[in-house]
Amino acid sequence: MAPRLIRASAQRLLHSRRRLSTIDYDSFLSARSLRRRPSAIRALQPLLAEPGMISLGGGMPHASTFPFESLTVRLKRGKSFAVDGAALEAALQYGPTRGSPGLSAHLEALQRSEHGAANSMICATTGSQDALAKAFDLFTGEGQPPVLVESPTYSGSLAYLQPTGVPLVGVPTDGGGLDPQALDAILRHWDDDGPRPRVLYTIPVGGNPTGASLSLERKREIYGIAREFDLILLEDDPYYWMQFGGERTPSFLSLDADQRVLRFDSFSKLLSSGIRVGFCTGPPRLVERIELHAQASVLHGSGVSQALVSGLFDAWAEEYPSAVAGFEAHCAAVASFYETRRDVFLRAAEAHLTGLADWTVPTAGMFVWLRLRGVDDADAFVKSKCRDAKVLLVPGQSFDPHDAPSPYVRAAFSTASHEDIEVAVERFAGLLREVA
Repeated sequence: MAPRLIRASAQRLLHSRRRLSTIDYDSFLSARSLRRRPSAIRALQPLLAEPGMISLGGGMPHASTFPFESLTVRLKRGKSFAVDGAALEAALQYGPTRGSPGLSAHLEALQRSEHGAANSMICATTGSQDALAKAFDLFTGEGQPPVLVESPTYSGSLAYLQPTGVPLVGVPTDGGGLDPQALDAILRHWDDDGPRPRVLYTIPVGGNPTGASLSLERKREIYGIAREFDLILLEDDPYYWMQFGGERTPSFLSLDADQRVLRFDSFSKLLSSGIRVGFCTGPPRLVERIELHAQASVLHGSGVSQALVSGLFDAWAEEYPSAVAGFEAHCAAVASFYETRRDVFLRAAEAHLTGLADWTVPTAGMFVWLRLRGVDDADAFVKSKCRDAKVLLVPGQSFDPHDAPSPYVRAAFSTASHEDIEVAVERFAGLLREVA
């Protein structure tokens, strides 16, 4: 059975009251983002669909020169589908920046069903990392205010943000995720001599690296703070569909009465990381800016990858009451798979790391955040000890907004076998005993 989404009557009221936004989005944007203009050639593409149109415009290669005849995909459940004829020709040709028509229809149905994203725009991207980088570009640049980030946070986001030179303000987290009281204190007592942050970046479910997940109560508190201080909230949520225990805590997007949430989803952890298909959902003005950036960089995501994902959703629509129902069933199986692996890791940790490290039980995702007792700098410890012992973890310094030494390490239970998890934890415990 697919996990249930916790929905209170108050949330349904928020959905019914969702209105066209009065937020001045341009006041948040960098000068570089505001200067972006539509691609003149890309703007002509919709005209190709007009009856009788003969194109001597765009530099599209002739489909007859493509060496591919058809693609046949066999799914693990035994079903097959083919991408051929006009569908393959479209997948191999230049396509819409926002995503192929088939994929876009499935994404819109999914976001409406799950998050009530009635007034939002959706743009398919080359993985959610691509969308994040383009979103960060909206709000960073010379003269832009600081950006609020969780501390610790995803190293891939820091890799983009740190070189921009925009100050990063770390918001403390605990076992329940981002601390709303700490966020409120930072904003309420901000030094008036400098511009106050206007953007908050958060990973609310199965946080990377902490594995922590925000409760619905905390999400409401944080959203209330965002409203009070007029923040744009960047909701990076690749582990949303990997919540354990049979229930899904509603997203920030589902609470968004003002259209101040820009959400990022990914199929990397659910379908395939190599397929590189993600998508962002949010206020049209912001998503349009991301689309313009894509027109000047990747043009659009892989048409073949989008055709595979769209074909998979079509196959689910034949097997289940709807494509969304099929996706939910698949995600429930994925979540159960990782929940089992989490339990294997936790049993090994209880057996070998008790007294040597501390941790919070993750309720989603694929990470456990370990605080090492007797170790002040996990980076030095990992580099000096772990390689020789043939056990690999990521030191917490990699996730610190200011690259500060940390007593934490991130352990991922996603790929090692059950037996190897046990061996790795035992090896790591042996190293900790040497310095205890």
